[in-house]
Amino acid sequence: MSDKHLSTQFDAELTSVSTRVMELGGLVESQLNKAILALSSFDVDTANQVVGIEPSVNVMEVEIDRDLSSIIARRQPTARDLRLLIAISKSTANLERAGDEAVKIARMVLAIIKDGNTRALPCAELRVAADLASGLLRKALDAFARLDTDAAFSILKEDDLIDKEFEGFVRILITYMMEDPRTISASLDLLFLAKAIERVGDHAKNIAELIIYIVKGADVRHTPIESIESVLK
Repeated sequence: MSDKHLSTQFDAELTSVSTRVMELGGLVESQLNKAILALSSFDVDTANQVVGIEPSVNVMEVEIDRDLSSIIARRQPTARDLRLLIAISKSTANLERAGDEAVKIARMVLAIIKDGNTRALPCAELRVAADLASGLLRKALDAFARLDTDAAFSILKEDDLIDKEFEGFVRILITYMMEDPRTISASLDLLFLAKAIERVGDHAKNIAELIIYIVKGADVRHTPIESIESVLK
């Protein structure tokens, strides 16, 4: 078999596994959007749909990891191809964990509904952060599909917005609890919700960092934003 034919097969395998990652991303994005809808409307059926999607996400993660292991064992890739496969594996893990956070949101919504605390809580402010996180994940998937480092860098900067929303929401909850101690239990539920939303943003940020790793070969985790910008120049 010619080297050219082997290369063509390898490219097809890379394309196939990348497509599977995008399918997984679409499934997780659907989970997150449903979780936000459940939070907005306190709808039991929508929250249960989020939980119901989780097994499919888990199966896809396992299948993608299996395919990656097979490709690495058979092709023994080097340089950018190896970086791509490593990044796909890590991106898959981040997507699965983002799905886990969506499930946490849905289950917390179900708990709030069960406790009858849906009216007395500042949920509107929380939905702002949720929409930001959902948008960030969508941008991360789009940037990954195009291996767009400029878009990835933009995501890294936008993640700060979610962090600021989280900090602001915590201050709001503290005020609620101080003014009416009866809201402490329900406010703590919302605090866990807010943390889950923030973590979705973190996973989108991780995927953005992996895009830069694929294209530039630079590991920019735990790196100041100014230093990352210099890597991309």
